[in-house]
Amino acid sequence: MRSHRNRTFMAAVAATAAVAAALVTTSTPASADPTTAKGAAHAGTHPVRGWTTGPDQDGATTTQLTATPAPATGTPDGTTVRVDPKNTFQTVSGFGASLTDSSARVLYGLAPDKRDQVMADLFDPRTGDGTSFLRQPIGASDFVQGPDYSLDDVPAGQTDFGMRHFSVAHDEKQILPLLRQAEKLNPKLQIVATPWSPPAWMKTGDSMIDGKLIDKPAVYQAYAAYLVKFVKAYAAEGVKVDYLTVQNEPQALNRDNYPGSDMSFEQESKVISALGPALKAAGLHTKILGYDHNWTEHPNDIAAHQAVGEDPEVNYPYDLLRSKAAKWISGTAYHCYAGDASAQTALRASFPNEDIYETECSGGDISTAIDSVNNWAKSVVYWNIALDEKHGPHQGGCGDCDGTVTVNSATKDVTYTSQYYALGHFSRFVEPGAVRIASNAARNDASTTPVTTSAFVNPDRSTAVVVNNSAKTAEPVTVLAGGSSFTATLAPGATATYTWPAA
Repeated sequence: MRSHRNRTFMAAVAATAAVAAALVTTSTPASADPTTAKGAAHAGTHPVRGWTTGPDQDGATTTQLTATPAPATGTPDGTTVRVDPKNTFQTVSGFGASLTDSSARVLYGLAPDKRDQVMADLFDPRTGDGTSFLRQPIGASDFVQGPDYSLDDVPAGQTDFGMRHFSVAHDEKQILPLLRQAEKLNPKLQIVATPWSPPAWMKTGDSMIDGKLIDKPAVYQAYAAYLVKFVKAYAAEGVKVDYLTVQNEPQALNRDNYPGSDMSFEQESKVISALGPALKAAGLHTKILGYDHNWTEHPNDIAAHQAVGEDPEVNYPYDLLRSKAAKWISGTAYHCYAGDASAQTALRASFPNEDIYETECSGGDISTAIDSVNNWAKSVVYWNIALDEKHGPHQGGCGDCDGTVTVNSATKDVTYTSQYYALGHFSRFVEPGAVRIASNAARNDASTTPVTTSAFVNPDRSTAVVVNNSAKTAEPVTVLAGGSSFTATLAPGATATYTWPAA
């Protein structure tokens, strides 16, 4: 959950007619780009599709453009985006949000036929946003309506090392049916699951709110068994869990109104050292991601640890990957609420074989998404996929988080928020398995460009290029790929995703 800082979502997308009027296709002289890759770029005339949103991101327009052979001389006005499919980076896992307890409750408040349409709009890759990655809480997060719960609750003072009380019955009512529907709509959907807290009986204070995991070998083994049982129980319900993290935001020390645990990297290392062998013994291929917190430790978290005489562990993800648990860790998960995405590239430089995932960013905008993927993120995940008009229901925590869709609790009207359209710039056009390729934006007069960009080659060898104009004025943008180019004028604050098929 968003623990300290709300990122203001991109103020964006002008009216549909204004966006359409601002997008102008021209054939523009441009310097030849010598790079090309089989199937990824054309050297001649070919169609290009543009999907454009304006500064309010309340709708999108689709425009057909034509790329033409790029002359060897001449300089276009505005910004040139150069795409180099020979220079490749990470493989994409997906783009999405979280189907929290609150999201499920909101969606189940709709009539079945209307809910089905919203689910299709969210997950169908042919007709909707094509959401391809979900982050699922294990037990309660702050976005629940009702009391906190784990999947193995017992009365205070009791324990359940035998897991006799373990059950996913709570999720069977709404969450699991929606996940099965989502996977049916998009068979390429991947899921990372995360606990906000271990069961209370495993913790100091015997509460899911605040506290720490009890530092005993039997508890580490029990917690590992709990997570394995979760993966197996979901599989039995027809839902595959692709990744696990062991604690949401482990450096957030003080939580007084929703589930959370302060977990040092030493404790996380012990949990993962128990979990890795347990998953292997169970024949499960679920991958473990470490950390699952901010790009940089938030100053409030640093101060909270120092106030009680604890090491704030500002190098947590590095320390974890240097621990004995590293052999079981497939990647590192980040949130967007402190620092910036360059932290991902810095970690990758130190651990080049470790993958990077952005797993939570409530209030993130299109620029945040572009920055994340340009700094090695295999996923971009916003927070709740659906909430009501009061940013809930929720228990504590974030009081102003938005959903990808908003459902009015009285009228049942559904609003597709700016988050839906920002997500769509990636999830509609960049498939799981796509590879990020080099793209660079530069003003042709050498001044600073307001344009940011990210580019991908899909498994079918089609190309997708996301381009954002952050300026308050329109910007001509020429995209050069292989031996072809096209130019479009982006309205102030507009974002476009351009796609074209394989050569």
